[in-house]
Amino acid sequence: MTSSATRAIISLLAITLPSFAIGHEDHCAAVTASVAEAGFDAEVTVTCTDSHAIIQSDTYPDHDLMTGIEGTNEQVPVPAEYAAPIILAPTLGTTALTRDAALGVAVNGVPIYDYTAGGEMSAADLAHHQAQHDTVQTDQLDVCGGHAGRGDDYHYHATPTCMIAQMENAGDAAIIGWAFDGFPIYGDANPDGSEIAAGDLDVCNGQPDALFGYRYHTSADAPYIVQCLMGAVPDFDNLPRVRPLSAADGGGVAPGRPPRGGVEDLTFTQDADGNRSMDYRYQGAAYYIRYAPSDQPGCYDFETRTVTNGGEEMSGEFCR
Repeated sequence: MTSSATRAIISLLAITLPSFAIGHEDHCAAVTASVAEAGFDAEVTVTCTDSHAIIQSDTYPDHDLMTGIEGTNEQVPVPAEYAAPIILAPTLGTTALTRDAALGVAVNGVPIYDYTAGGEMSAADLAHHQAQHDTVQTDQLDVCGGHAGRGDDYHYHATPTCMIAQMENAGDAAIIGWAFDGFPIYGDANPDGSEIAAGDLDVCNGQPDALFGYRYHTSADAPYIVQCLMGAVPDFDNLPRVRPLSAADGGGVAPGRPPRGGVEDLTFTQDADGNRSMDYRYQGAAYYIRYAPSDQPGCYDFETRTVTNGGEEMSGEFCR
């Protein structure tokens, strides 16, 4: 079933329903169909409760990772079990919601953040472009619109271009993700293919939608992707986060620090056995983060030489 067919069917079902509620079962069907039609249902599962559609994945996409990053934070992508709750009866709220973590999830199961990497935005921040924290302008993102964050988890901060290229139903009518408030996320154009006029998108990068009541969009310019949530989220403070890796023998791991001025020649490689390596150069010296699954489930053996740690060679086992 195509995305346009899904919208047509749900539109018929919605004739007798309020404009902001296509119904729990129909909303669940829309979320499920968005994953299946994109071709990601083998890696991503969708289950529905009375209140939410749960999109579950390991947050580790099957596309190029980390290529093109210069402003690296010296974090790497490690699979992380993630269950994203999408409200099945979305309603618009009265206050734009922000957080320093995911605001939604793409149909391939990868979390979606706002465009910044400077902590939680205030209401005032939403109205002004934060160039110093813009992950696009500071070259923190790979060619696919994502990177690994503090939790060593991969996520998007801008249009997920590589995921969209993989989608079997790629096109303006295709839903590319869902915000936690239950509203869908589309690409740079309206679902009918028409151009989004200047000023049509609000502060959160969204606008009204005849079917769902409201929808978000990606955009070529900042904020590039969902900047905040316009819908009501009763359990907002309990939305999921990916915890940073911990040392197998106890204790946390200090976050990486972006090397001043950025790095050169960053490449990320991996093989079928799960061996991964991020190699790069900084001020003429070579650095790396290499890791592979250990004998313990959810754990990885690391060997590193990073700018953050002064070039000291270190090793250890770290776990989710």
